[in-house]
Amino acid sequence: MVGMIANFLTNPGLANIAQSTTSAVTLETTMKAVGRPSFILADKKLDKQTKHYAATKEFLYQITCLGVYMALVIPVFKNGAFALAKKCFKDEKAAFGLFKNAKEYLTYQKLAKMSKADRITEIDKHAKRYRKLSENLKNILKTQDKPEKHSIVKGAIELGNIVGCVVGLAIVSPQVSHMVVHPAMELLGFKKPEQNIKASEHNNLPDENNLDLDA
Repeated sequence: MVGMIANFLTNPGLANIAQSTTSAVTLETTMKAVGRPSFILADKKLDKQTKHYAATKEFLYQITCLGVYMALVIPVFKNGAFALAKKCFKDEKAAFGLFKNAKEYLTYQKLAKMSKADRITEIDKHAKRYRKLSENLKNILKTQDKPEKHSIVKGAIELGNIVGCVVGLAIVSPQVSHMVVHPAMELLGFKKPEQNIKASEHNNLPDENNLDLDA
């Protein structure tokens, strides 16, 4: 069973799916954050008040979704998948043991794709950027022509990425949105159009104390 899962995680297709998922989610959510409010504002059937309310709410919702995705996928699901795989795949202990977390592996992977000369230049030139990369990994990257990519580690992280996309956008985002968007709308001074109408009607009612009963 573990062997089958390992084969699945090392399949190059998984990385392609994960990368496509990440790009698609980021691009789609960004386009929705811009496109949907624009379409709402362009709708001539809606009154100005309703359009502003609906467009602002849609923009805040999409930005919340993107924020949830960015906050959950990388620090939670990628690192969670890395930690879980580290415990499950004991035969790959040497590979997982090289890295403290998913972020360190992803940094290593990015550098490992470069040529040896470019890696050395990059690490030395931006020492501050790579200060958290272990000395052992730096040594491997500087001395080996083709550093091991550790596909099992990559597969575990990419699987966490895919799961994070589904859970983050389908389950967590709508819940967070209800907690964030409505208070944000009120903070910005927006009320539902119906509330504004009722408030307007209430403000236009005559004051009973000032009624001219003889009229």
